[in-house]
Amino acid sequence: MINHNRKDVGAPPDKAVFNWYPGHMAKALRQIKEKLKTVDIVLEIRDARVPLISGNKALDATLGNKSRLILLNKVNLADPLMVKEWHAWFTAQGVPFIFANCFEKNELKKVINLARKIVEGKRLECNPEMTDQKAKLRLMVIGLPNTGKSTIINQLANKSATKVADKPGQTQMQQWITIDKDLELLDTPGVMPPNIEKEEHGLWLCAIHAIPDSIVGEEMPALFLIKHLLKAQSSDFKERYKLESFEISLDEAVVQIAKARGCLKQKGLPDLDRVYKLILQDFRKGELGKYCFGTPPKATR
Repeated sequence: MINHNRKDVGAPPDKAVFNWYPGHMAKALRQIKEKLKTVDIVLEIRDARVPLISGNKALDATLGNKSRLILLNKVNLADPLMVKEWHAWFTAQGVPFIFANCFEKNELKKVINLARKIVEGKRLECNPEMTDQKAKLRLMVIGLPNTGKSTIINQLANKSATKVADKPGQTQMQQWITIDKDLELLDTPGVMPPNIEKEEHGLWLCAIHAIPDSIVGEEMPALFLIKHLLKAQSSDFKERYKLESFEISLDEAVVQIAKARGCLKQKGLPDLDRVYKLILQDFRKGELGKYCFGTPPKATR
């Protein structure tokens, strides 16, 4: 039996441990509301692996009726079959959305074209006699931490216009970036929901690194992923770590992963910290396959 730091690996953690809402986020939310009048549309960045939970109800309330386009980023890491299901669900909601990979510039061009189309449609609706639709587009970029906001802006700007780091919460102030004469973007700090409603949702957000590892630690998210991937019978997971089968315990999986990747201490004992870090890194890079957490809500009558 492996002596994990948590006494009962199977027990759900206290959801309070996932609540990460530093002071700069509350300030950022207020500033977003103040700046709404200065932009034409809001581009909300979500993670395609967690399409619903990587949204933020606090942002929904702040935005009100402002024009919005939801960009579900990192689609290259998401399960294609689940993406189809989520595509159908978002279509049924009637909210403008688009799935994309932020490292593909052609896909980002489609995002901007769609945003411009939404804004021009709104302008025409307000003024049917308008003939000149070629005004500058001013777009606010919002979303949870580490969903790819800074990467998207830098890709569009063709330069390092804003700081990118593989660590949530690096952007802590608003910044205007001029892309060209027709497009300006307002970069905003990532804002988490003030409260995570379910423990499972907190683990999902830890897995995609929206919540820093320093807040919860690496053990809980890593063990959650191992259990999830065993249950899903992921062939990528099994092959990468040379697992004997899917019918093994959590402890057995940890030991086999440690042996396969050389994460061992003296006397051949597994180095748990290295295993946890490895699992999270491999999952976040897509080395363990393409996944989505959660399924689209069923329609209610």
